[in-house]
Amino acid sequence: MQHYPDALSVVRALAPDEPVILNRPHAAARAARFFTEKFPGQSLYAVKANPSPDLLKVLWEAGVTHYDVASIAEVRQVRSALPEAVLCFMHPVKTRSAIAEAYKVHGVRVFSLDTQEELEKIVAATADEAGNPATDLSLCVRLRVSSDYSELSLAAKFGVDLADAAPLLQATRQVADALGICFHVGSQAMTPFAYVQAMERVRAAIVDASVTVDIVDVGGGFPSVYPGMEPPPLEDYFGVIHRAFESLPVSYSSELWCEPGRALCAEYNSMIVRVEKRRGDELYINDGAYGALYDAAHVGWRFPVRCLSEGRGEGEEGFSFYGPTCDDADFMEGPFMLPAGIKAGDYIEVGMLGAYGAAMKTAFNGFGSATAIEASDEPMASLYRGDRSDPRQSDNVVSLR
Repeated sequence: MQHYPDALSVVRALAPDEPVILNRPHAAARAARFFTEKFPGQSLYAVKANPSPDLLKVLWEAGVTHYDVASIAEVRQVRSALPEAVLCFMHPVKTRSAIAEAYKVHGVRVFSLDTQEELEKIVAATADEAGNPATDLSLCVRLRVSSDYSELSLAAKFGVDLADAAPLLQATRQVADALGICFHVGSQAMTPFAYVQAMERVRAAIVDASVTVDIVDVGGGFPSVYPGMEPPPLEDYFGVIHRAFESLPVSYSSELWCEPGRALCAEYNSMIVRVEKRRGDELYINDGAYGALYDAAHVGWRFPVRCLSEGRGEGEEGFSFYGPTCDDADFMEGPFMLPAGIKAGDYIEVGMLGAYGAAMKTAFNGFGSATAIEASDEPMASLYRGDRSDPRQSDNVVSLR
């Protein structure tokens, strides 16, 4: 892989016709060390956020040993890249063949579920040839919690309701070597209070079911920083989660887990795009809704941007983007703040694309190719390098939005 100091040096050297992805391994490694050193429990990387083999190795070398996989394809990929990693199959709905392969071929012992049917499927798929049930399963029952304090909800599709959780927890306890409760507060949780609410549901579920719980997995939702989304410091999240966990009746005997995805990989990638046409405040660029800018189009995500061409004036204005395909839906409303004098032929760096950018790319209309280059400069924003302007005093005080 080619190495350049920064995006501007790439443009000057290559004047690329296609988008260029800039990888920053040092940024991902720093984020991984932050979680492994400061989160008061075990951190599982949520592979869906960015499954790049290069990134997986960076995280492993920085101390991340556990990986949240959501499909048999992810199981195979991570096992191939990281033979010694602990894999946790945390999708609540799996095929029987996927469960069997994960358990019998790839050594997966941790599975999540949210229904009695899924529990029965896991027990059947992991049994030996004589039909004897497995005795080494760690099974995590996913509890439905609120996504009210997150930018993207994950409350509708998965999770057993608190009112129905006790029978499922009791049944799972009977067949699990280790019983866990897991949840997900939604993506980009903007206040630690999201986890306070969820942990109160965990407490109620444990009390109602009267079971011993070995794992409490607070899932993902840990934020990164984007224009218009300035979360509190991650230390505040960790402090709130730790206090809530310590207050649980099972804290003395259970492990605390989390599943960061975005927070570990958002700073890993940025992308260089070229302006192919300007029409008023609309810029036609060579990547878009069917590429790495999926979130910008479909959920209105505003990524940081900067113009890499000089002499465009000091004043800025808000622009929207059209991607390269022939589809009207290939549109990103923004606003993306760029120099008022920007024009066709100019280059733009789009930052903080490490989370879900590479994972969502397609080849629709024949577009989607991109060169990957390694850059040594800092990402356009960071929660980890110590120079961020804090939106409030970091004192582990819970605050609402």
